[in-house]
Amino acid sequence: MIAYPQPETLVLERAGPWLTIWFNRPQARNALSARMAEELAATARALRADRAIRGVTFRGRGGIFCAGGDLKDFQNILSGHTSHEDVAAFSRQAGELFHLIRELPQVTVMLVEGAAVAGGLGLACAGDFVVATVDSQFALTETMLGIPPAQIAPLVVERVGPSVARRMMLAGARFDAAEALRIGLVDELAAEADELTLREARIRGGVLRCAPGANAETKSLVAATSRLDRQAMIDMAADSFARCLLGPEGQEGVAAFLEKRKPSYVVDGGEKS
Repeated sequence: MIAYPQPETLVLERAGPWLTIWFNRPQARNALSARMAEELAATARALRADRAIRGVTFRGRGGIFCAGGDLKDFQNILSGHTSHEDVAAFSRQAGELFHLIRELPQVTVMLVEGAAVAGGLGLACAGDFVVATVDSQFALTETMLGIPPAQIAPLVVERVGPSVARRMMLAGARFDAAEALRIGLVDELAAEADELTLREARIRGGVLRCAPGANAETKSLVAATSRLDRQAMIDMAADSFARCLLGPEGQEGVAAFLEKRKPSYVVDGGEKS
């Protein structure tokens, strides 16, 4: 049994093979405080070891996703005698968090309501699926505060491409959900919170039809495309394919197809569309 943290700033809700992580600082617009970042990182590390969980949904309490980094933490840094090395370490921890979430073996779904600002927008970009309500607002305003969107920049570029990312970051972009959908930051729009939940359920149903190990391998292959050369990518893909086909999921999937039955890894509810 995997031991999960008992967080103060998050609410963890498990339903069978799916975990929902609620950001639970609505009084601060779910701003990413140092405590919340630590608790998210600890939860992500536990998730890496818990392969019984097939998917993870991230969502904010109080009708808002995440307003980015907590500026009170920034103020505390500036009010003290903090060294360059200390600030760099603070930033590095944030980067580790974003990449921990991006590299989870489970499928991740970001449900955006209200606003996703700065680091909150970066968190959304770390997900495999992003669904937002039509009245959601988005912003990348770091450069307006005199700082770069340092640790989220790679995630934004991966989501929308370098040209769009530059335009967003260099002009302190603020935009609505329709624009987020147009540029590819958001995958789907929902009219309201109830529809957001319905769309998430459809995604969940699709994911639970798939073999979890194959999904984890697929995420690793997609991530590798930006860093491996042609031959290394071919070799990695060949190794991944061989291990999966010869492994229990591949054998079960092929046998189930030939025998015209449902594979054993399909979870109840996973056939719903």
